Amino acid sequence: MDFELSARSEQWRKKLQAFFDHEVLPRHRAWVDHTATSRETPPFMAELQRKARAAGLWNLGLPELADDEPGTRLSNLEYAPLAEIMGRLFWASEVFNCQAPDVPNMIALHNCATSEQKARWLRPLLEAETRSAFGMTEPDVASSDATNIATTIVRDQDDYIINGRKWFITGAAHPRCSFLIVLGVTDADAERTRRHSCVIVPMDTPGVRLIRPLRWMGCEDHTAPIGELAFDNARIPRSNLIGEEGEGFKVAQVRLGPARIHHCMRSIGLCELLIELMVARSAERSAFGRTIIQYDTVQRWIAESRVELEQARLLAYRCAWRLDQAGHHGAWRDVSLIKVAVPAMLQRIADRAMQVFGAMGGSDDTPIHQALAWGRLLRIGDGPDEVHLRQIFRMEAMPSWGIANSPYLAAHPE
Repeated sequence: MDFELSARSEQWRKKLQAFFDHEVLPRHRAWVDHTATSRETPPFMAELQRKARAAGLWNLGLPELADDEPGTRLSNLEYAPLAEIMGRLFWASEVFNCQAPDVPNMIALHNCATSEQKARWLRPLLEAETRSAFGMTEPDVASSDATNIATTIVRDQDDYIINGRKWFITGAAHPRCSFLIVLGVTDADAERTRRHSCVIVPMDTPGVRLIRPLRWMGCEDHTAPIGELAFDNARIPRSNLIGEEGEGFKVAQVRLGPARIHHCMRSIGLCELLIELMVARSAERSAFGRTIIQYDTVQRWIAESRVELEQARLLAYRCAWRLDQAGHHGAWRDVSLIKVAVPAMLQRIADRAMQVFGAMGGSDDTPIHQALAWGRLLRIGDGPDEVHLRQIFRMEAMPSWGIANSPYLAAHPE
């Protein structure tokens, strides 16, 4: 097996790394200071985006683009090391128009929307002229079973009327969010997986109300602020339906596969940063007559973190390769594997980093507490661990090659 990046991928990685080092990283202090007092996009973001686009570093996470759509058309595997670099700072992806939830929404619109819908909603996202959200999770049902989603989308002649409540909607509280894709029930009498549809809902639709912005474990997502939304007889035209009625889960899954792998790629980059911070901090901090890095416990924490990170990276790269080779349906097992493995790894490494840093690790002086919170959130968002483990088990125990037909059970009965 060849584990080297392709020449093309390495070329883009070096180009992005140089831009990140010279243009993005020096702005981090200004970003921290700005987001401490404002939800508005920092004023320097537009300038950085113009520079990134001029350098060709734009829409990097979209393998499939039309000829007239701006982007690099990198494969998922080629994009993986680039996402790692962006993941070192929570806000860096936005510089390159690679932030969630907009990229998964672009993928959903690109694959499922009509030409008119693409012109109206997709094109502004590709150009970074607006922001978006995806409304799925609800406060009153267990959304881990998506068939529980209860928001109603009812036909009324040439319109749909939407009623319901959504929360923990990434990006919904962003001042520039102009629309969201909403999953809701269009036919309550259909079979369980055909009851739901996805529709495009402009944020300024009468009856759409931002109830409140939300934080997670005391942390705020400044790049895509989380919101709770109410839909009270919100009326939209039926032309805002994505795909056909009853295809809501199909649309959702088209966007969820890339969303999950992109989260994991960025998390790997964040873990690289955490390891670097552990090494630096433990080398400069002394206790009981020697630097902390001289203690076996700290050495073991750093070493274990490196082992876990390298394992996770290989798993993520294989998932990206499988996604390129077999598409969304052929990569579900790999997506579930990394979705379980990477957030848990991020939690463990962030916890070790916090222990090395002491009280400082829980302050806003470092990204450690946010990394710990982010890892915990990823174990719930985009499908909780239990759902993915259930899926992995089902594939592991298939009758054709699983437990039921194991020759070892036949040879060694209880």
